[in-house]
Amino acid sequence: MQFDAVRVDGEEGRRLALLMEAIAGGEPGPVVTEANGRRAVYFLVPDGSTEGRPWPAGATPLNAAAGRISYVPIPALSGRTWPLAWHFPPTTPGRFVHTLLLLHAATALLGWSRVVSRPSCT
Repeated sequence: MQFDAVRVDGEEGRRLALLMEAIAGGEPGPVVTEANGRRAVYFLVPDGSTEGRPWPAGATPLNAAAGRISYVPIPALSGRTWPLAWHFPPTTPGRFVHTLLLLHAATALLGWSRVVSRPSCT
């Protein structure tokens, strides 16, 4: 399965996950949390959907753009996989977090003035 991800670290990532849960009526799509280190939250979005978008500072798009390598840790669907856990597990094949909803929620939460335009790699 291929996907992009958006990482938001610490408490801001957890607040964004709760905001996405509220916006999506309880089912925002797959979201992974990390319990140690930067305490990152990874929002799994459709493949190719993060590239060329103006993500706010604090939201890091992870994708397979030309000349780029991204690492996204994924826990097992069952069993112990500490420090990784599903905040919202995948529910059906092909179901992801809605990229534009995530972008707007992240911009609202992290701040409009902090938007950073990242050049597209083509």
